[in-house]
Amino acid sequence: MAKNGNRWARFPHVGTYSHTPASLKKQWARLHAGDREPVPKDPSVWDAWVLFHNGDFQGATEAGLCAGGDGITVANKATCMHATHLEPKEATRLALYMEVAQRAEAQASAFPDNANAWYFQAYALGRYSQGISVAKALAEGLGSKVRRALEMTIKLSPQHADAHIALAAFHAEVIDKVGALIGGLTYGARKDTGLSLYRTALALNPHSAFTLIEYANGLVMLEGDKEADQATALYRQAAHCQPLDATEHLEVEMAKAELSDDGPL
Repeated sequence: MAKNGNRWARFPHVGTYSHTPASLKKQWARLHAGDREPVPKDPSVWDAWVLFHNGDFQGATEAGLCAGGDGITVANKATCMHATHLEPKEATRLALYMEVAQRAEAQASAFPDNANAWYFQAYALGRYSQGISVAKALAEGLGSKVRRALEMTIKLSPQHADAHIALAAFHAEVIDKVGALIGGLTYGARKDTGLSLYRTALALNPHSAFTLIEYANGLVMLEGDKEADQATALYRQAAHCQPLDATEHLEVEMAKAELSDDGPL
């Protein structure tokens, strides 16, 4: 959370999205094809999700925490999306990820059947690990924690495309940083498993820029230059996705920015 009155960076396209509870309900399945979050029952949680999808990540976090219960999930997702896409300071970004990881761990302890409590614990720890270096995170035991949380997510929600992507990224990152032999023997990372998880995620959520970008990055880590053309094609596909909310907008912009720098590789 923003502390001491500090404001988070604003979504740079305020007003582009103007979801209401009614419009959000109609598009819920499409917008949550990745995380499979159930339709909220609490009106205050609906309000938090409206803020999230319109790009007010700080407002969504505050409203979600105030709502409690399932509102914790929207708070965690909003914090993660702000940290990933908008927070300019590395130290603040890492602190936000750790805050989400701790909050999601407590949520999973209280509600062990909540798939996204496990997922956002893994997502936040995964991004934190990338920030401090994957090798350091593995040495600290964070890799195993991420993997267990993602496997639990998929067990609870088998069609959770984002969890498949994140678990695929675990395999790819480990192999990329420590090699296939050590990655396999020490951390259980497998290239074929990673590629299979990426393909499953794409089948579950084929219109997601996030899925396409992560798949492209994973291909390069797992297959090297021989898949460079395919990775670039995936980035181009991501850049042509039609965003329905603020997060999707930021993901499409990310793909376009990578391509404007002569490709993602």
